[in-house]
Amino acid sequence: MASPISYRPSTKSFLGNTNTREVHRLADETTNCQIGEIVKAGHAVTFNPDSLSQAHAEKFDNCAYCLGGSKK
Repeated sequence: MASPISYRPSTKSFLGNTNTREVHRLADETTNCQIGEIVKAGHAVTFNPDSLSQAHAEKFDNCAYCLGGSKK
């Protein structure tokens, strides 16, 4: 289940944006991902377990920039 965060997680691989319902892979983020803005706006969540499959199970779509394959 997604957990809200108010800081940039350094130990997580994936971060979700509750506003756009997109998941980002932090190791592959681009400037287009705007992770800092997502966190600052209070839209950032992490997943437990920290996996892409968990993000998909929670109905998050892939970020077109860092993951590719977005359905949007």
